[in-house]
Amino acid sequence: MPLYEHVFISRQDLSSAQAEGLIEHFGAVVSDNGGKLVDQEYWGVKTMAYKINKNRKGHYAFMRTDAPAPAVQEMERLMRLHDDVMRVLTIKVDEHVEGPSIQMQKRDERDDRRGRR
Repeated sequence: MPLYEHVFISRQDLSSAQAEGLIEHFGAVVSDNGGKLVDQEYWGVKTMAYKINKNRKGHYAFMRTDAPAPAVQEMERLMRLHDDVMRVLTIKVDEHVEGPSIQMQKRDERDDRRGRR
């Protein structure tokens, strides 16, 4: 099955538990349609570069799935209809990278940019 990575932003006035509940909810939608939720990460509340729906901040979440295209389309459809979800980005990838995403890695584990000149 194809591999996908999804990032979505939910409203800032949700609690952390509610935002993480959205990850579980949309993961269940993928599972119910024949896919599998490989990995999930809650990135927390982050400030956005510009306002979306009069919100300056949002809860960011990341999911890796192994699912057929109809399952992903159904999940995206439900995300667009959900009042708490502001933006969705889905990318088809060739393979999932092992370990945490760049957002979750510690600063010292990332490439050392201070040494470059």
